[in-house]
Amino acid sequence: MKKLALPALLCVLCACGGYKKTAITLPDGFVIKAEIADTAQKAERGLMFREYLAEDSGMLFVFEEEEPRVFWMKNTFIDLDIIFINADGSVYSVAAGVPRSYSYTPEHQVAYVPGYGRYVLELAAGGARRHKITEGSKIKFELK
Repeated sequence: MKKLALPALLCVLCACGGYKKTAITLPDGFVIKAEIADTAQKAERGLMFREYLAEDSGMLFVFEEEEPRVFWMKNTFIDLDIIFINADGSVYSVAAGVPRSYSYTPEHQVAYVPGYGRYVLELAAGGARRHKITEGSKIKFELK
């Protein structure tokens, strides 16, 4: 029985990359569980190679400073909404419907998304519209 436990645990850890999670309350009150990308390695990997992102899931990128950011979507197999968030939790901008890419997508055709903020939230495409996330909206979360 113990021989099965370790492989099962490894599969669970690989599925989410060992990311911590936090609850995020969106402007309409909907709560998602977001994985936290709080290191350079986790931020670089992001949602790459994932084929599905549930409506109640996302990824929150956490940076030290509020500054210009660029997200490059190479090997991101899911269409996304990318929300740039200021240090005070207000939305700076929303890039809706950012198209997916594949390993064979030529680099010049991979989506390149500039923005500004201390945090960046990625949701499955359509999430920003569905949950009324617009410039100036407040996103609430706690980091531990």
